[in-house]
Amino acid sequence: MASFPVTDFPGRNAMRRSIVGGAAAAALGMAGPAFAIEAQQVGERLRVKERPLVGVDVRLGLGNFTGDLGSNTKVGPLLGINASAYPWQYGGVEVGYEGQRFPIDDSRLRNNGDGEGVWRHNATLLAKAGPLIDEKWRPFVGAGVGLSYLNPSDGADRFYNNDWQTELPLAAGLDYRFGNLVAGARATYRFVGGEGLLRNPITNADEKGSLLNGNVMIGGQF
Repeated sequence: MASFPVTDFPGRNAMRRSIVGGAAAAALGMAGPAFAIEAQQVGERLRVKERPLVGVDVRLGLGNFTGDLGSNTKVGPLLGINASAYPWQYGGVEVGYEGQRFPIDDSRLRNNGDGEGVWRHNATLLAKAGPLIDEKWRPFVGAGVGLSYLNPSDGADRFYNNDWQTELPLAAGLDYRFGNLVAGARATYRFVGGEGLLRNPITNADEKGSLLNGNVMIGGQF
């Protein structure tokens, strides 16, 4: 019996490509919902809100340096403006500006008569954690990073220097919400680095210290 060689039909390769393409499309079709479900589960575990609570507030307070720096300055007033967001049920972030003036208590400047002081301009990013109780009360703790620029008044610049300081703030406080308004109080302790504001007249070493502030605030959340 005669035998004939088996040859490939022209449409066979096209059929194979069609089958492979169909299988890939089906795999992607099944993987899409799987990825969506996984992303939803991650969001649920992190409890990310679809519409985060956001707000703006104004702060008034008092504070001073500690350590050697505090021995040359007095308690000074501060004014702050913050923007905040709560994308998670138990936590949020805030970013803000804080301006503060420390009166100088230095025997070398007491004859100036102009009330010399040091101006502090600060920007801070803070992460906060705390539960919302009864949809009104929120006790919290926070930690973050900050950067301050210190600028002594003209009559003090013989002994005091312009200075950039890094800060690591730790905060604790309590906020109360009524409607879209929110009020609160907090204390913030800031570890300060890169002190170059003032040198000790005896040792010629930079005066060291941290910063402790307390403030009250009022603002709105939406």
